[in-house]
Amino acid sequence: MNEEFETLDVAVVDAFTDEPLAGNPAGVVLDGDGLAADQMQRIAREVNASETAFVRESDDADRRLRYFTPTDEVDLCGHATIATHARLFEEGVIDAGTHSIETNVGVLDIDVEDDGTVWMTQERPDVRGVDVEYERVADAIDVDVAALEDVGADLPVARATTGLPFLVVPVNFLEHLGAAAPDFDAVEALADEFDCAGVYALTFDAVGVDSTLHGRCWVPGLGIDEDPVTGTASGAVGGYLERFDAFDDFPDELRFEQGHYVDRPGTVRVRVDDRAHVAGTAVTSIDGDLIIPEPEADDILEA
Repeated sequence: MNEEFETLDVAVVDAFTDEPLAGNPAGVVLDGDGLAADQMQRIAREVNASETAFVRESDDADRRLRYFTPTDEVDLCGHATIATHARLFEEGVIDAGTHSIETNVGVLDIDVEDDGTVWMTQERPDVRGVDVEYERVADAIDVDVAALEDVGADLPVARATTGLPFLVVPVNFLEHLGAAAPDFDAVEALADEFDCAGVYALTFDAVGVDSTLHGRCWVPGLGIDEDPVTGTASGAVGGYLERFDAFDDFPDELRFEQGHYVDRPGTVRVRVDDRAHVAGTAVTSIDGDLIIPEPEADDILEA
């Protein structure tokens, strides 16, 4: 490494899996203090994970996390939060126990178990029905409209959030959800209309016998065509299932599988009480140094 450049440690950590190169990869920068927003954005673009988390000091919590996609800052990211705390635990920076993080949506609790499992407490789920035609949604995600209408009487399309909103779309069978090839422009327009980050489609026809459901999540407006395993959406969907009485007796814990159709399978554990809680394990797959980009000049040159 050329000594004239200042570097920082950057890891890629695969969340919601115990196997490398599966689950959802997140960039993790444990020493984010002193970086300007444009530097964090450029680092996230270089790492090119769906999100990169930067750990910073906080006056209100144990630490502050800021999250950047390759194109934008986002208020909250579940898998990057899980990945960051797994990395902190792996590096011996934190012990098992309860920790707090400051995010753009407020202060949240994180619980790390002795085996490295990380639980993230999200905001109270806010779930609202939306007025949208099934045919429009079906065209956007490329499924037969009957696959939505078949379950829509009990589980309608709705907007759900625990900090980052998603449009939740139930589909009857995995063969239909798995064959979906979305029109990303249409998905982005649909999400934007209801002030959502993206669209999360689900079916109870899952691959794994222990899985509650199978999900696919598309977030093209943030530069993510298909997110492998989505922590924030999983918490929101847990709240959605409770809101619409999806079970006669709501389970103490749900298991959401995702990522199979982008060859990065993973599982999110979900609990819902007055708030949503999501959990998973994570594995570091890349650990190296990155040259810190120079901050952009404050002055804008006029032509």
